[in-house]
Parts: sequence; C-alpha cells; structure tokens
Amino acid sequence: MEVKIERSWKEELSSELSQDYFQSLIQFVKSEYAAHPDGVFPKGNEIFKAFDACPFDQVKVVVLGQDPYPTRGHAHGLCFSVEPDVRPLPKSLNNIYKELESDVGISPRENGDLRHWAEQGVFMLNSVLTVREGAANSHAKKGWERFTDAVIAKLAEKSEGIVYILWGSKAQEKGKVVDSDKNKIITSPHPSPLSSYRGFFGSKPFSQTNEYLKSMGREEIKW
Repeated sequence: MEVKIERSWKEELSSELSQDYFQSLIQFVKSEYAAHPDGVFPKGNEIFKAFDACPFDQVKVVVLGQDPYPTRGHAHGLCFSVEPDVRPLPKSLNNIYKELESDVGISPRENGDLRHWAEQGVFMLNSVLTVREGAANSHAKKGWERFTDAVIAKLAEKSEGIVYILWGSKAQEKGKVVDSDKNKIITSPHPSPLSSYRGFFGSKPFSQTNEYLKSMGREEIKW
C-alpha cells in the first residue's frame, strides 16, 4: 500500500514502509477511519504532517510527544501543537508557553499552532501518530511505536549536530539510540500538569537549543 509522505523521508524509510508490520498498521488505521468517520485524529492527510513539514535533511531539532490529542479539532499532526482556533489551549502546551516566556522572554502566542517551529527545522514527532476520539492511547501498541523508533534510529544513524528535546520518561527511552557525543540531548520531566513542577519549569530547553545551534554554526530557532 502506497503511503503519502514527504519524498526525502520516503527514501530514508523505504525499507520500513514495506515491512509487514507497517502494512498491517496502515490497514488497522484505515479500518479505524472507516469505523469512526470524523472520530479518528488527526485527519488522514495530516498523519505524516511532521514529516511533510520538515524534510529529513532539514531537521535541526527533534521534539518527541506521545500520541495525538484525542479531543476533536485539536490534533493536526505535530506533537503538542493544535489548530489555531482551539481554546482553551491544552495544559501541557500552556506550560510549554510559560517555560518559553521564562526561558527566552517570548510572550505566549494567541494560539497553539506551532507550525512555525516545524518550518524552521523542528521535527515534532509523536510516538503514536493516530488516536480515536476521547480515547488516549487507543492506537498504541499497533505498530506506530516500532515505526517511530525506526525514524529516530535513522536520524541518529545518518545525522549529527541535532538537538533532541526529550520531555518525560517515554521520550527519553525513545531517545536512547542517539549518540550524545554527536548531538545535544535535553531532558526534563514532561510539561503536563502532573509533572511540570518536578523540573520542567526552569529547564531552559529553548535557550539551550539555540546556544547549541549557534555553536554549530546553524541558524537559531525563532521560537
């Protein structure tokens, strides 16, 4: 089955896309969209948006999330990001904005659309790329985790000088394949209300990212 994904990523992941587990995963996802019309997120044409928005050779920063927001109208294929009209903002995203202001002095944006990050080389990948409405983790353990593990492994194998922002234990586990001698790894608790006060606030991921990029002679992110 043909998968519509950005050309450079398709080339890098061609062997993964042809494996039986991935074909079974796609069949499962298609059946979910068929069984729950308008009740699986993000929209079908946005499942691989993180890849489409940030080609393989343009990745400067990786941010790892878990699975898409299970609330209607929120998820659009980039981890932590939401559609521009979403109000109120998800609590984790609110905390990200608070840390952004504390860290680099940028006032919270009016909306939660983080596409401008992706356009600058921030690869915003969820571990699981689809979800059923109102049921967090409903598409977990169907094959997405294996696929996104392979994505991170491919980046770690072929690219150096990337910043990996790993919020929470699940993201940190996924990032274990990354060589910390050849990349910058930033870890902290997750920005969710349950864990943000355990060390997410004050972790300064945004300034750390730009300091590293600057040291590598790369353009900083305009957060």
